[in-house]
Amino acid sequence: MLFAFSASLSAAFGGPDAWYNDLAKPVWNPPGWIFGPVWSLLYGMMAVAAWQVWQIGGWRQQRRPLGLFVLQWVLNAAWTPLFFGLHRPGIALIEIAALWLAISLTIHAFWRVRRTAALLLIPYWLWVGFASGLNATLWWRNP
Repeated sequence: MLFAFSASLSAAFGGPDAWYNDLAKPVWNPPGWIFGPVWSLLYGMMAVAAWQVWQIGGWRQQRRPLGLFVLQWVLNAAWTPLFFGLHRPGIALIEIAALWLAISLTIHAFWRVRRTAALLLIPYWLWVGFASGLNATLWWRNP
């Protein structure tokens, strides 16, 4: 479980700052207070999903699904420093698109092992899809 939550440590490399506060944001940009509770819930669901898959044979039998989980975790951890730390919304947009695809592949792989594990990742997939649209809008509105 700690592994899933540790992706949030990348926030140490950058978070909302004056640069972010000055961006032209769409009206549908969520308020800042929502991100902590949402990500806490999503990381918890991710941890339970990975644990459910791991229970069925561990790394030996679930190398591909768990490998995809690690891949999406790395991509998840990379987005914050790219967007907030380096102030590179264009690069972050490419990265978050790769993250969304990696989550899609992870859901597919988890579905073949344990459907409840795959279903636990759906809210995460939807949130990242929403965040991708927001990232694209911020990039477009703030060249």
